[in-house]
Amino acid sequence: MRVAAGVYRQYWRINILTTLEYRENFLMWFAFTIVYHGAAIAALWIVLERFPSLNGWNFRDMAFLYGLWMLAHALHNTLFSAVGDVPEHVREGEFDRILVRPLDSLFQIIATPGQVFPDELMLALAYFGVATWYSGVHIDAMFVIFVPLIVFGGALIELGIGLIVSTLSFWFVRVDALIWIVVQLEQEFTRYPLGIYSRGVRLLLTFVCPFAFMNYFPASYFLHKPDNALGFPPIAGLLTPVIGCAFVILAYVFWRFGLNRYQGVGH
Repeated sequence: MRVAAGVYRQYWRINILTTLEYRENFLMWFAFTIVYHGAAIAALWIVLERFPSLNGWNFRDMAFLYGLWMLAHALHNTLFSAVGDVPEHVREGEFDRILVRPLDSLFQIIATPGQVFPDELMLALAYFGVATWYSGVHIDAMFVIFVPLIVFGGALIELGIGLIVSTLSFWFVRVDALIWIVVQLEQEFTRYPLGIYSRGVRLLLTFVCPFAFMNYFPASYFLHKPDNALGFPPIAGLLTPVIGCAFVILAYVFWRFGLNRYQGVGH
């Protein structure tokens, strides 16, 4: 554990130094992040100008809904985004080097030095604060205790799904199409309340790829809105940390299963 902690500290040290060395690149990515999320929020505003309510949700509600997802997504990108590089490591034959090192393979993937800086996370924190005030959510002890847990649980949900998809590359090598589908499911379908979709999509986003637990169910709880999608009780909004932990455990078991059958790609 001490060795892993030391490696992880060095990981962040290298990340920060790399970011400082290539400041122009960092500023360009930060500007892109602002434009990306700004465009998404503007699109929500345009939709809600035309249709003042979507299944009982107005723009203030949707701003909070987006803020919860943005915060969990940004935390995932800050801590676990390197998991998405596994298919590339497999294709290029770099994954074999990871397997012969003494540290856990998944930890090595997560702690691979790159150019990661918590700029998106800082932006998400600022936006979430404004969205919480704007939506009129009551800040009480439950909010203070559970929001960090929900955000971390949401990041774990995204990690679990990403790890499952990455593990599939041990058999199929190229999983680009599946990655694209999962990204679209998360980034497009989580912007709106679950109840506006067909029953098949609701079940998919709740039980197969549980992105709805990243923001929809928690937002319904804090906004005191009934679940018009699947009829869950309000307490379902507080289950995100449990769902996240369970999904990561499931994904890790699948990861270990895939490792035991990994044979390389012939490089």
